[in-house]
Amino acid sequence: MTEQNPDCNSCEQGPSSECDTCPSKNASGIEKLSVPEHSSIRHVVAVMSGKGGVGKSTVTALVASALAKKLKSVGVLDADITGPSIPKLFGVTDRPEGTPLGLIPPKSLLGTRIMSLNLLLPNEDDPVIWRGPLIGGAVKQFWTDVVWGDLDYLVVDLPPGTGDAPLTVLQSLPLDGIILVSSPQELAVMVVKKAIRMAEMLQVPILGVMENMSYLNCPHCGEKIELFGPSHVRAAAEAEGLKFLGALPVDPRLAELGDKGEIEKYPTDFLEGIENIITATK
Repeated sequence: MTEQNPDCNSCEQGPSSECDTCPSKNASGIEKLSVPEHSSIRHVVAVMSGKGGVGKSTVTALVASALAKKLKSVGVLDADITGPSIPKLFGVTDRPEGTPLGLIPPKSLLGTRIMSLNLLLPNEDDPVIWRGPLIGGAVKQFWTDVVWGDLDYLVVDLPPGTGDAPLTVLQSLPLDGIILVSSPQELAVMVVKKAIRMAEMLQVPILGVMENMSYLNCPHCGEKIELFGPSHVRAAAEAEGLKFLGALPVDPRLAELGDKGEIEKYPTDFLEGIENIITATK
C-alpha cells in the first residue's frame, strides 16, 4: 500500500470529479482518505462480520497482538462506536493526549496504539446514542485527527452488519483487505456472506475467513466438543474461493485474559501466517 494517495492537483488529468481511473477513488467513486500528515501507515486491515456476537473484537485484538509480537508497530482503530470493547481487552484506560497536531493514542503493554471513543467518555459504561452520520464522521476523525505515528499495521475493529461504520471504512480508508469472522453455525455463515457480497461490491480484497468459538476442548479428557454443531465455515470459505485462516476454540483462558485487559498474553501461534497474508495483497 502506498503511504499517501495521489494528489489530484498534480495529476496529469487535473482535478476532476469525473476522473473514473483515479487510484484514490474506489468503486463507488468516493475518494479514499489520505494518510494523515503526521502519520505513516503502511498496511491497513479491517476485521468484519455480517452479524454480532461472533467475536470480531477478540479476533482484532489477537491479530494486533500477533503482529506486535513480531516486533511490528501496530495500532488499533476501534470503529465500533456504539459498542467499543477494544480498550477493555487491552487494559488501556488512559485518555488520548490532545496536541496541536491531533490526538495521540495511548499504548498497550506491547506498545500497540489504541484509539476508541470509550477513551473519550467520562465513564466507560456511558452509552453512545448517535445516528449514522455522526458515527461515520467519528470513524473518519479517528483516521484524520489522530497522530498514529509510524505504523507497520493498523487494524480496524468494525461493528456488526453492513451499516454506516463498515460502509465508511470500506469506502474511505485505504484498506489492504478485510478479515471476516464467523461462528460455526450455518445461520452465522449465511449472514457473513452478506459481508462478503458487500466487500465484493466495493472491490475490497478479502484476506480470509476466521472461525471463532469453533469447539471446546474438554478439560478432563481432551475431547473436542462442537458446541454449535459441525462447522460450516471452512466449506463456505472454500466455496467462495477464500482462504480459511483457522479455527479459534472456546477457551476460558482467553475470556479470562480479555476481562483482565491482558489479551496480549494469549498465545497467537495459530495466526503465524497473518503478516504474510496481509502483505501479500499489495
